[in-house]
Amino acid sequence: MAASAREDGARRQAQGRRGCEHYDRGCLLKAQQTCEECSTLFGEYYCSMCHLFDKDKKQYHCENCGICRIGPKEDFFHCLKCNLCLTINLQGKHKCIENVSRQNCPVCLEDIHTSRIVAHVLPCGHLLHRTCYEEMLKEGYRCPLCMHSALDMTRYWRQLDDEVAQTPMPSEYQNMTVDILCNDCNGKSTVQFHILGMKCNFCESYNTAQSGGCRISVDQQ
Repeated sequence: MAASAREDGARRQAQGRRGCEHYDRGCLLKAQQTCEECSTLFGEYYCSMCHLFDKDKKQYHCENCGICRIGPKEDFFHCLKCNLCLTINLQGKHKCIENVSRQNCPVCLEDIHTSRIVAHVLPCGHLLHRTCYEEMLKEGYRCPLCMHSALDMTRYWRQLDDEVAQTPMPSEYQNMTVDILCNDCNGKSTVQFHILGMKCNFCESYNTAQSGGCRISVDQQ
């Protein structure tokens, strides 16, 4: 192994040097940020644990994550339960799911834990890449994993209240009820059927799904 490394180093030396004159690519050396002989800087940022050389992007090494992350460090904290560095404004204000960062993004199916794209935490606790979250909102408002609302929909629900009130159903449907399951609070309700949406009796969300057949009240049969 050592002989092979020396031969490879000799071949590279014959092809020309790279870096400073004291360093040949392919040789055996101690990884460090600068050359011990001439102080040439190999990388603006260097991590002695990851042996990562890079341009200065305010990186920092997170021991709990086990990798280097783009900072600045003071803008992030490591959530031990989620097992991921998150922006400081989420500290104490997000729902934790154990080791959630070890799951792939449900939109692009790529790894989240080692991604250089910032993770976005949904109210339900699931993670998406920030860019995937922004793309998701162009098509819908629900978490692709649990169907919980991905943002505060209160204002839209109140607008929908007005639309439902201004759009009466035909007489044959006015006393029709249906069983629904709320995706936001998991409550089960029996509500009046309406084509625009059916509101949860508990949290007043319209993020609901029909869980049973429609029924007509006795006096209308």
